[in-house]
Amino acid sequence: MRIEITSKQITITDTMRTKVEERFQRLEKLQIPLIKPHCIITKEPKGVKIEATIGVPNGKIFAHAEHDDLYTAIGQLFQKIERQLNKYLHKSEATRAKNHGKDMCRNGEISGQPMEEPEVEIESDAEIKMNKEFAA
Repeated sequence: MRIEITSKQITITDTMRTKVEERFQRLEKLQIPLIKPHCIITKEPKGVKIEATIGVPNGKIFAHAEHDDLYTAIGQLFQKIERQLNKYLHKSEATRAKNHGKDMCRNGEISGQPMEEPEVEIESDAEIKMNKEFAA
C-alpha cells in the first residue's frame, strides 16, 4: 500500500514516516481495503496537527488530532481511525439487529399491537390487612 504523507512547515523524517506506516499496517489487519491513504502534518501555534483521509469501499474516513508531541498526535489519530473502521466493519450487523423486531413482526412471532393489561381487582383495606402480605 502506498501512503501519501505531506507536510507544511515541517520536514518529514524517516522515523515519522515509519511510525505512520507501522500504524497503517496495524489497520490492514481489519481486512478492509484502504484506498489512497493520505496524511497531512502541520505545525500549529499550539503544537502539531495531523489529519488523515482514507478511502474505503462506499465511503471515506477522515480524522484529525492535535497535540504538543507529534508521536502522541499520531497515536490519537490512529485510535480515532480504528474506531471509525470498526464501526464501518460492523455496520451491517448493527442494521440487522435493528431490523430484527420488524422481521419478527412480519413473520407473526409478535404482533405490532400493544398488549392489553388485565384488570386488577382492588381489595378493600380490611382484606389487605387480613392477608398480611404487606407486613414487614
